[in-house]
Amino acid sequence: QVQLVESGGGLVQPGGSLRLSCAASGFTFRIYAMNWYRQAPGKERELVAAISSTGTSTNYADFVKGRFTISRNNAQNTVYLQMNSLEPEDTAVYYCSVRRANDYYWGQGTQVTVSS
Repeated sequence: QVQLVESGGGLVQPGGSLRLSCAASGFTFRIYAMNWYRQAPGKERELVAAISSTGTSTNYADFVKGRFTISRNNAQNTVYLQMNSLEPEDTAVYYCSVRRANDYYWGQGTQVTVSS
């Protein structure tokens, strides 16, 4: 079965950096686009970044452009989110996700807290 396991979250000061990882299994990782979403308390889940199956195409939400970078390693079935210049507004649970046919699959999420 599809399994997505996020890691790398934590507490960081404003202006700091974190690198999130998402280890995927249970499906042919290399042929699927992958996404990172986030959900802050009291807010809806929102798309942060997406990457094509080969990694040659990426898309970002306006609020992270120039600060976050999505990447993937198809040999290791892992997708990453490098987050720089973090702001308190980036505080949220971050999820990786894959869409297969009409089904969306999610990991359990990793908490990112940006605070001084």
